[in-house]
Amino acid sequence: MKANEIRTAFLDFFEKRGHRLVPSSSLIPKDDPTLLFTNAGMNQFKNIFLGLEKRSYKRATTAQKCLRVSGKHNDLEQVGRTPKHHTFFEMLGNFSFGDYFKKEAIALAWELITSVFRLPADKLYITVYEEDEEAFNLWHHDLGLPAFRIFRFGKKDNFWAMGETGPCGPCSEIHYDLGENIEKGTAADLIASGSDRFVELWNLVFMQFFQDEQGQMNPLPRPSIDTGLGLERLAAVLQGKISNFETDLFTPVINAICEESGQDYPAGGENDVYIRIIADHIRAITFLVGDGVNPANDGRGYVLRRLIRRAYRRGNLLGLERPFLYRLASTVADIMKEPYPELLTSLPYISRVCLAEEERFASTLNSGLRYFEQYAEEARATGQHSIGGEKVFKLYDTFGFPLDLCQELAREKNLEVDEAGFQKELENQKERARLSWEGEAKLKEKSIYNAYQQLKINPVFYEKERVDETEVLAIIRNGRSADQLRSGEEGEIILSVTPFYAESGGQVGDRGLLKSSGFSGEVENTFMPIPGLIVHQLKVLAGEIKAGQKVEAVVDTARRKAISRNHTSTHLLHAALRQILGDHVRQSGSLVDDKKLRFDFTHFAPLSEEEIQQVEKLINEKIMENLPVTIKVTSLEEGLAEGAMAIFEEKYGEKVRLVKVGDFSRELCGGIHVKNTGEIGSFKITAESSVAAGLRRIEALTGQEALSYVGALEKSLKSLEKLLKAGRQEILPRVEKLLTSLEEKDEEIKKLKKRLLNPASQPPEIKEIKGIKFVSQKLEEIDLDALRSYADSLKQKIGSGVIVLASASDGRAWLVVAVTADLTKKIQANKIIKEIAPVIGGGGGGRADFAQAGGNQPQNIEQVLKAGVELIEQLL
Repeated sequence: MKANEIRTAFLDFFEKRGHRLVPSSSLIPKDDPTLLFTNAGMNQFKNIFLGLEKRSYKRATTAQKCLRVSGKHNDLEQVGRTPKHHTFFEMLGNFSFGDYFKKEAIALAWELITSVFRLPADKLYITVYEEDEEAFNLWHHDLGLPAFRIFRFGKKDNFWAMGETGPCGPCSEIHYDLGENIEKGTAADLIASGSDRFVELWNLVFMQFFQDEQGQMNPLPRPSIDTGLGLERLAAVLQGKISNFETDLFTPVINAICEESGQDYPAGGENDVYIRIIADHIRAITFLVGDGVNPANDGRGYVLRRLIRRAYRRGNLLGLERPFLYRLASTVADIMKEPYPELLTSLPYISRVCLAEEERFASTLNSGLRYFEQYAEEARATGQHSIGGEKVFKLYDTFGFPLDLCQELAREKNLEVDEAGFQKELENQKERARLSWEGEAKLKEKSIYNAYQQLKINPVFYEKERVDETEVLAIIRNGRSADQLRSGEEGEIILSVTPFYAESGGQVGDRGLLKSSGFSGEVENTFMPIPGLIVHQLKVLAGEIKAGQKVEAVVDTARRKAISRNHTSTHLLHAALRQILGDHVRQSGSLVDDKKLRFDFTHFAPLSEEEIQQVEKLINEKIMENLPVTIKVTSLEEGLAEGAMAIFEEKYGEKVRLVKVGDFSRELCGGIHVKNTGEIGSFKITAESSVAAGLRRIEALTGQEALSYVGALEKSLKSLEKLLKAGRQEILPRVEKLLTSLEEKDEEIKKLKKRLLNPASQPPEIKEIKGIKFVSQKLEEIDLDALRSYADSLKQKIGSGVIVLASASDGRAWLVVAVTADLTKKIQANKIIKEIAPVIGGGGGGRADFAQAGGNQPQNIEQVLKAGVELIEQLL
C-alpha cells in the first residue's frame, strides 16, 4: 500500500465506525502556550480531555502533522542515524471523549491492523502497563493473543500523563517484528531496549485517572481514549521495508538529493546519513514554512533556521556548494499534495524563504570562517593549543557552525576545541531559551480561571451592544475569588449575559460600562482566558458591586464601530494583496483596535511605492462600491469548500463564521464587522516594513483616523512651502538640491579634517612604556573613518608601537587601538578594546593589530584613554 492509501484506509475505517474526521491542525499550536510545536495527535483535543471545551461529537479520527525537535520529545540527534526517527511525521489517531473505552479501542486497533492492513498476528507483540490486568485480559482472553506475546512494562514505558496534574492512565503498545536477521534475542528484552528489530506501531492511551497536586490518582467519571500510530513506520512495514527512509514518502526526495549531489544511495558510508538527514529536514522545513513559520533568532523561527542550516551543511559535505534545499521543497509538495494540497499553492513562497535562508547561511558561513581564522591565530599567538568554548559557541550560535566543523578545521591547524566549554555555553543558552519561553507561566496564569469553567455564559456581542439586565456570576481580585469590589478598586467580573466582545483573532476586547442603582464601573478590557469563559476587567467608579448583583451592561459603541471598520479593512487588505501580489500571500497575524490596524503577511520583498498605491486604490474602490458584508454560520468543511481563507494560527471549532465582503473577500472569522464597506469611509496605508525573512507588515488607518492623518500631511506640506518659499510641485527638487549641496560640503569638511590630522602637520606626543613607543590621544569631533585613517598614518610614523585614539562625534564616543605587527604577540588590539570599551558604554572588536569600538558615553573619553594606558602598562 502507498502511504496515501494507508492514510485514507485508516481514516475511512474509523469514519465508518462513527468517528468524526477532523482535519490536521497547524504545526503551530493554538491556545497551548506550553508547546512550541504540535507534537501529537491529541494536542488539538487537549481542552476536550481537560473538560474545558465541548464538541458535538464524542469520537474523532485524524492524520495529524507533528514535529518533534524540542523538549522531552526531541528526536533531532537521532534523525538519519536510525531507520525510524524523524523531525516531521504524521500521527494517525482515533479518539474517544468519554464514549468507548479499553475494550472497544483494543478491538478496533486489532481489527484494523490484522483485517484491513493484514499484518500477520504472529509478527505482532503487545505491551501493557504492569498493573493493568484489564488490558492484559482483553488482549489475551477476548482476542486470543498468546500470553507470551504480551509483555508487562512499568510506568516509564507504559503509563501516560498529560502533565504533573491532569488526565493520565496506562497505555498499551502494538509492536511489529521485522525479523531476527536484524538482531537476535528475546522479544521482551529487545522491545525494552528499543531494538530496531521491533517497530512500535501504535500506542493506545487509556485516560482513566486524574492526578491531583498531591499525586493522588482518582478515577475519571468518563474515561477517554487517545491513540497514535506513526504513518511513516506503518508504511515501512506494509511496504516490506526495514527503514522508513525506503518508503514512498522519502524515496523521491532521496532520489532528488542524489541527482543534485551526484552521490549514490545507499553507499554504506556517512554520506548515507547526510542524505537521510536532508530528506527528513526538507519535509519539516516545507511544512513549517507552509504553516507560517519564518527563520528567526528565537522561538519557532530559530528551530526552522537550525533545520535549514543543518541540512545545508550536510549538503556541503556531499559536495553541494550552492543552495539546493529550495528545489527539494517541490518534491515534498508533490509527494504530499493529495492530503495537503495547500503546499502546492504555497510552494513558490516556501522555496523563496528557503533559498533566502540558504543564501544567508552561505554568507554567514564565509564570515564565520574569517572569525575562525582569527580565533585560531589568537590561540597560536598566545601559545594556546585549544580554541575556547565561548568562541566555538559564538561560531555555532552566530554563524551556524556545527561543532564537528570547528573540530575539523581546528585539526587542520593542529589545534583542539574546548568541547566542555562549548557544551557549558550551549546549556546556558538552553536555560535562557527555557526562561524566555513563558509557556508554563502562562498556563499557570490561566489555571486560576479553571474554577469558573462550568459557569453558563450567554455571549450576545454579535447581536447586541447593550444588555439591560445581567447577573454578576463571579468576581476575581488579585487572582482570587472575591465577594465584592468597592469604589476605586479593580478586578475581574464574569457576567451571565454579556454584549462585550472578548479579545480574539487579533481584535481587541470591548470596553464600556456596567451600572445599576448606586453603582457604576468602567469595563477596561474583555478577554477569554480559557475557551468559553468571558472575563471583564473592571474599575469601580462609584458604589460597589457584589456577586449575584444585577447590572446593566453597555458597550462603547463608537469605539466598537471604529474597531469594526478596521477589522473589515483587514479582510479587504488581505484580498487586495493576494490579487496584486499573488496567491502566496497569507495572513500571518494581525492587530485590530479602534485607532489603527496592523496586518502581517507572507511575501518576500518590500512592496514598491507603486504596489502600495495599487493596494490602497483597490481597497478604496471597494469601500466606495459599498459592498455588503454578510455573515454565515456553517461548518469548517463547508466554509473552506466555499473558498474561504483560513488563518495560519487560528483554531476553528465545529461551527465557523464565514464573512463575505461582496464577491471580493471570503474569510473564516469570529470578529465584529461593518454591515457594508461604505461605513469604513476611507483607507490609508501609513507604513510597510519587514517583520522577518519572508514576512511583511502593513499598518493602516481608516475612517476619521485616516482623514486626520492626511490632514496632518497636508499641514506639513504647507509648512514646507513656506519654509522653502516654493510651490507644491517645487518642494521635492528644492530639497534634493539642498541635500546634494550638504553632501558636497560634508565631503569638503572630511577632507579638511584629514589634512588637519596629518601627523606631519600636527605631531602627536609619543611616549615610551618599558621601551615601547606609545601614543594616547583625544581628538575633537572626528568620526570613526577619519580616526582609523589617522591611526594608520601614526603606525607608519612611529614604526613600532601601540596607538590608542578616542574621539566624540555626533553624541557618540569612538575608540581605535592599533598595534604594529612586531608587537602583536605581546599585545593584541582586540583584547585591549574588549577590556576598555565598556568605559564608554559600548563594545567592539577586531584583529590583533587593529580594533575599534563605539559607545554612547562620550563624556568618559578621558577615562577610557587612562584605562588604555594602565592596561598596556600591565601587559608589558
